[in-house]
Amino acid sequence: MINFQKLSSEYRRILEEDILRWWLHHAVDHEHGGVLSCIKDNGSVVSDDKYVWSQTRALWTFSAAFNRIQPNPTYMAVADRLFEFLVKHGRNEHGRWRYLLSRQGDCKQDATSIQTDAFAICGLVEYARATKRQEPVDLARQTYQCVLHHLRNPGSYETTPYPLPEGTKAQRVSMQFSLAFWELGKLLNDQDILSQGMALTDDVLDHFRQPDQQAIVEYLSLDNSCLPAPFGTLMGPGHGIETAWFQLENIRHLQETERKHKAIEVMQWSLERGWDQNYGGLFLHVDLAGGEPLLPHANKKLSWVHSEALCGLPMAYEACGESWTIEWHQRITDWTFRSFPNPEHGEWHHRLDRQGQPVEEVIALPVKDPFHIPRGLIYAVETFDRLSWSDGHTQQPPEL
Repeated sequence: MINFQKLSSEYRRILEEDILRWWLHHAVDHEHGGVLSCIKDNGSVVSDDKYVWSQTRALWTFSAAFNRIQPNPTYMAVADRLFEFLVKHGRNEHGRWRYLLSRQGDCKQDATSIQTDAFAICGLVEYARATKRQEPVDLARQTYQCVLHHLRNPGSYETTPYPLPEGTKAQRVSMQFSLAFWELGKLLNDQDILSQGMALTDDVLDHFRQPDQQAIVEYLSLDNSCLPAPFGTLMGPGHGIETAWFQLENIRHLQETERKHKAIEVMQWSLERGWDQNYGGLFLHVDLAGGEPLLPHANKKLSWVHSEALCGLPMAYEACGESWTIEWHQRITDWTFRSFPNPEHGEWHHRLDRQGQPVEEVIALPVKDPFHIPRGLIYAVETFDRLSWSDGHTQQPPEL
């Protein structure tokens, strides 16, 4: 029998002692606020530029660590400085979140990625939960209102660092805003916002999910028809796992058997298609037609992909109770904890080659954010706590 209480305790220890401690030591900008995320695995800062989505994601992490794991005043102090930095420098005159700032907060690249707005909503909602302050709530609502028109008109927004081909839309946009809108809607108990989140959930599960291919695709035409290769055959296993658990989390309290089934299918397909049968671990990208994937570094193994599986599989088990979720969780756990932890410098290696050796090549952005790993561990802890309670081993955990 699985000891969920033990798993929860171990993931908490890894989160606080191995992950957050490293970020507190190496990356907090005590002079200007925010975090320095253009950073190597050894803790050396390679650039003091600040990507705004790194700052908003860090706001979520330290707020959630305080709110969901341990009310450590150090976590809240970092979150407070992040919020102050973002309020002062993060948005442009139109209410959109900028893409890149200098260390001091000067704008180096304006709002060229709508995904930054999604991360901002999530970070602001979590900070509002932790502080009970109204200002982050207002900013999150304003961000929602700013982006809603663009989301209703795919092609009207930019998605740096991966620009969208004309006439297409990306699964990652619907995925990220589905969670952002659900979280904001739950915080405000706003049915209109929740309905927008549900529409994005359905976009993911009814359009990007392709049962004939047993996969979820990264790109579709604006009319939801499939694209030719290589855009139409690109699949990201990490995004597939991530979007699956987002939707499971979004509808966890609802009687949504069909949607849950679809999300669980997406997770299983993503694991099966993404697993490297020769060396283990999950690929960054695969081509569904067996060709060369559209994006470079497809055979690399990234920590964020495996972090999504560490938290997604317990959620899938909670939703369906099927044995494959436990078997896959053990496989992912074994490979992840054997390959990614960095015994010399702490935290985890950010990027590995196909054989599992650390590499320093930049993939998409020169950043190593305090986000996917801690977020995965935080959500896993919460899921383990619910499962432990359902087994009668602990008191019922609080709901946010």
